[in-house]
Amino acid sequence: MTVPSEQGSTVPRRRLGRELRRLREAAHITIEAATDQLEWSRQKIWRIERGEPAMRALDVEAMCKIYGAPKDLTEALKALAKETKARGWYHAYGDVIPKWFEIYIDLETTASLQEVYNGELVDGLLQTRSYIEAILRTSTVHTAADIERIVEVRIARQSVLGNDGKKFDFILNEAAIRRPVGGPLAIGHQLRQLAAMSEHSNISIRILPFATGAHGAMLGSFRVLDFPADSEPDTVYIEQLTGALYLDKAHELEPYRDQFRNIGNLALDQRKSRDLILAAEKEFCSG
Repeated sequence: MTVPSEQGSTVPRRRLGRELRRLREAAHITIEAATDQLEWSRQKIWRIERGEPAMRALDVEAMCKIYGAPKDLTEALKALAKETKARGWYHAYGDVIPKWFEIYIDLETTASLQEVYNGELVDGLLQTRSYIEAILRTSTVHTAADIERIVEVRIARQSVLGNDGKKFDFILNEAAIRRPVGGPLAIGHQLRQLAAMSEHSNISIRILPFATGAHGAMLGSFRVLDFPADSEPDTVYIEQLTGALYLDKAHELEPYRDQFRNIGNLALDQRKSRDLILAAEKEFCSG
């Protein structure tokens, strides 16, 4: 399968786009003025600043020249342009990964902290193979070959959990551990893995119990991704059936941060959550 260069990693493209836009605005140059000087279309500059295309170092140099960027910054941005053409590991699975999800995978590998709420299912980063297969078999659009490749992608994504420099705070609605996805054996294995993963120093798994009653996150699952300084803006990711929302403005982020803090106050602590997970596993096994 041939992958066009424009399918390079979105993280360096987005960062480069932000830097070029900052330089243009600092130089008090409008997009219209830049198009006249560069002899490019307005659409091209707009797409570059949004981090959409892979970039050539020569084009970056031309933009830096008219924006008055110092030499050392120009060289750094030219080097960053080369990274925009790098292909992530997931591009081999382009036939089964939606384009909108490729953006998320890049962000996931860069984030230093993920705060995740799941209302119905165990989060994808914590799912076992049999659990993933059971979910995918409910789809009417995936072939058996598709399912195997999607499983490979999801398992590969989970390698990020092994990075001790990254922190993960998962809150699962109790429904996620009570729903017998895949049957008693599959869900039993899944719950044992959840309990084991909750022992890792960089992973917190807490359960929001049914006894909580009504709560603010009943509208759906979401995740907040925090990034190291000067890399990416912190982002809320909300997955939908045919696409995803990426929210990175302060007025969009804060309500979700507040929501996560609120449900965190309602959730069981890690020890009690582990006890509840193992109790649910015993109920499935005894049943």
